[in-house]
Amino acid sequence: MSASRFPDRAAAGRELGAVLAQRGYGAADPVVLGLPRGGVEVAAEVAAALGVDVDVFVARKIGHPAQPEFGVGALAEGDGEPVFDEQALRHTGLTPERLLGTVKRERDELDRRVGAYRGGRELPDLAGRTVILVDDGVATGVTARAALRTLRGRGPAHVVLAAPVAALGAVEELASEVDEVVVLTTPAGFRSVGQAYGRFGQTSDATVLRLLADRSDPGS
Repeated sequence: MSASRFPDRAAAGRELGAVLAQRGYGAADPVVLGLPRGGVEVAAEVAAALGVDVDVFVARKIGHPAQPEFGVGALAEGDGEPVFDEQALRHTGLTPERLLGTVKRERDELDRRVGAYRGGRELPDLAGRTVILVDDGVATGVTARAALRTLRGRGPAHVVLAAPVAALGAVEELASEVDEVVVLTTPAGFRSVGQAYGRFGQTSDATVLRLLADRSDPGS
């Protein structure tokens, strides 16, 4: 991938939202959920295009203990078990038992983020609803998989995973977890999500909170 596809997350979200609107998702009154932190910036634009509120659904990567950026699994808010990338475990020689300490630390951070982003507010009732889970990009897909499996347990009628950019292999692997995957580009030579963006700075907690504060009906 030789050139940036999107100027920034907001521009990517507007383009993604336009595609979802063209497919009729606005009429479905969907629940749009962004994966923090960068996914919330994209999700806010998607929600605006569909004429609905944005909310957040928290998931965390489980990194290799010696190389935290290398994800070997993920967990999502709620009581679900961690989801591990079996290929990554085989490659590293790690086991779920050896990762118990890492999982505990990531769950503590996940709980902190849930409290910071939503306080005591519950997620909307997803039973029978259309849910659109949005991220700023999908590399291995393990974080999205953890989130999707937890969301499925809440009884939605239709689940969509939407992202501006993704690895083709991740899209193929996640297809069985959702009713539809909507991705704008699956570039050859994909190595990292940031390659697709001109500006890809870290999204702050303050930005996430600002976007969530703009929700028109916080009690929904």
